[in-house]
Formats: sequence, C-alpha cells, structure tokens
Amino acid sequence: MNDTRHFQVVIAGGGLVGASAALALARKGLSVGLFERRFCGAQASGVNYGGVRTQGRSAEQLPLAIRARRVWSCLPELIGIDGEFVVSGHLRLARRESDIEALHAWSAMAREHGVESQVMSGDAFRRRYPWLGKAAIGGSLCASDGQANPRLVSPGFAAAARRAGAHVQEQTALGDLSFDGRRFQMRAGEARISADWFINAAGAWANTVAGAFGEVAPMKPIYPNMWVTEPLPRFIQHNLGVYGGGVYARQVERGNCVIGGGRGHGDGEYAQPSSDTTRAVMREACALLPGLRNALLIRTWSGVEGETPDSNPIIGPSHTTPRLLHAFGFSGGGFLLAPGVGEVLAELVIEGTTSTPIEPFSIGRFTEPSVHAALPIQ
Repeated sequence: MNDTRHFQVVIAGGGLVGASAALALARKGLSVGLFERRFCGAQASGVNYGGVRTQGRSAEQLPLAIRARRVWSCLPELIGIDGEFVVSGHLRLARRESDIEALHAWSAMAREHGVESQVMSGDAFRRRYPWLGKAAIGGSLCASDGQANPRLVSPGFAAAARRAGAHVQEQTALGDLSFDGRRFQMRAGEARISADWFINAAGAWANTVAGAFGEVAPMKPIYPNMWVTEPLPRFIQHNLGVYGGGVYARQVERGNCVIGGGRGHGDGEYAQPSSDTTRAVMREACALLPGLRNALLIRTWSGVEGETPDSNPIIGPSHTTPRLLHAFGFSGGGFLLAPGVGEVLAELVIEGTTSTPIEPFSIGRFTEPSVHAALPIQ
C-alpha cells in the first residue's frame, strides 16, 4: 500500500514568502502543502522592522516592489486583517550634501518606473520637519510607502492560506529530499509526501534545501538589531530611513517608537540583540530624532536573515532540477516584497512564466558559466 501523501505543490518554509505563495496557489485551486519546522511567521518574517517601502530599492527590484506594494493595499480582502498597515510615507534622510545628490539620482531613476518621490533640503525641509535634529539636512519622501506589524501580517498570510484550502503544518521539518525525475519525494516529520512542484522558501536555511538538489548560493546569516520604546507623544510622521543605512525608525499608533540599526549576534540558528550596538545606534538616532533622548527602551530583539553578496534575493527556477523554485536571500528587505513574490511563484507554477522581470534574481548569477543556463520548467 502506498501511504505517501501527494500535493501538486510543496513549500518549505512558513514565512511570509512561503505563506503568500501557498495562499496564491490555493486560491487557484491547487493542492498545496506548506511545511514549517517551527511556527509560521516566527522567523525573519515576523521579527523584522515592519517597513513597507519601495524607496531605496535597486532598479532590479523596483518592478517586483511595485507589484508587491499593490498587494499591501488589499490586505483586508486578501487575508482578513489589515496587519496595522498604514500609508505613512517613507522619508529617507540625508546627512551630507552628497546624500542629497544621491537621493535626486534615485528619484529620477524611480520616476522612470512610475514611483514618485520628493527631495527636500534647506530651510523648506527644516520648516516641514521641525522634529528632526540638525544631523538631518534633507531627505526624500515617497508618500505611497508605509509600515505594518510583521507579527500580525506574517502569520495572517499562513492562516489565510489554510482557510483557502492549503495544508499548513507547523513544527514539521522536511527531510530526505529528492527528485526521481517525475516527482519530488520527501519526509515531513514521520510521514512521506510527494509533489509535482517544490518551492524553497526556507529563508536563512534555504541552502540546506538547495544543497539537496546540488546547488547552493553564497549567502551568509545576518542578525538585524532592533528595539522599541515606551509609548511617546506622536511626533514621527513617516517611516524613516537614512541614506547609507545605519538607523531606521517608525512610530506606531500607540506611540511606541520602533528603531533599528546595526547587527546583533547569532550562530546561524538563533539570534540575540547586542546591547553595545543598541547604545551606539541609539546615540545616532537621538541626533536625528531629539524626541527620543529621554525615551525608555522596553524591549530589544533580533532575528536570522540571509544576505547575498549583491543584496538582491534569489527568486526563480533551479538550475539543476525541473519544477524546483527558489525564493530566499532577501538580505533584510523582504517584508514589502514577499506578497508579490508569492504571486510570482504561483505564476511560475501555473503558467510557466511570470509577468514580473526576475532574471536579475536567478540563482544562476552565482554559478559557473558552464551551468549558467536554467533548466526548462516542465
């Protein structure tokens, strides 16, 4: 008797990418098995900063970011909650004149893709943002960007996928991964399962999955360092970033300020925040936001994310195995992108192609030229 359970699509990883792909596929009527070795949304997808921004994206990422941003406007209809998503705008701060020039250059590039931003400096900037410190001499506002609560959004997509008919199973690791030329075979906990398609959305651990099929990407774990203050009177109007990185901050409806910057510590499996990093970055944050100077920090945290050498994700077909799709290595910028990536993965499964350009994200960019041609999707 064959006791192997079969799915049309099996997804490894219950983060926002995997859950959004499961939802998109289930809504199209496919049988989907989503397997997460811990809890859905408990890794990088659920512990990130919560910025929903197109601003600052590379030219390669902008088409995908624009597609994903449209999904964010439909969260209540799509997953049943708004995830505390608000269109707050994203203000990218400049600390030197060369930053202003770079913001103008990005704005001109983004405008070609249909993304508008307003670059400001001097007295007009100071009058508009009196709550910013003198360390900020200007900035670029992308008014269509926003922020959301990752602790609600990420598990919300998994719950919506389950309601749509996907089999969502937590605390279940996948093992014994193989492809027999016709189907993917694997073990899910103690059960045997098979699939026509396999999606590798295992985040910082995705190379373990990819390695089972003879390919890996140059990816290292990173541990973003974040913290939150006590509730303060509302003064931060936008989701904030800084050109060149270093500090990011936003304030939620309850008044708490979520701040991040620098790196925590980790061993590739678990992460913890760094008190030294928190103190150093908080000094820089106070120079930009004087209203934080007497704020009490009530919690710090970190998470494990995967970073690629070019900071672009890996999205698309395997170069060794037909009907294997990868989606990982988002390098700290995947929160906005993930719902769009889920739609792209569903298109690749159902139609064999996608309307969104993803060629720059091919795993083949890291392989030798002799194996650089992708296998056809069958």
